[in-house]
Amino acid sequence: MSSHSIVADIKVKWAEGQSAYSPGTPEELLLIAIDLLVRDRGSEAARSFIDQVFERYAPHAAIPIGPNGR
Repeated sequence: MSSHSIVADIKVKWAEGQSAYSPGTPEELLLIAIDLLVRDRGSEAARSFIDQVFERYAPHAAIPIGPNGR
């Protein structure tokens, strides 16, 4: 695990007001990003996007090799 911190000041303006965030860790930044994605695109679109990200970075399944190396 790496030891670093994030220094960010995120301000978002919505029709009903504004929000401010100051994440300090990658986990906090991810939660903020997901929250903003769900608010902007809706839960189904956000889930679809997140599924695409997981597919992109998922480990590739190993191809089974038979007894003859095939």
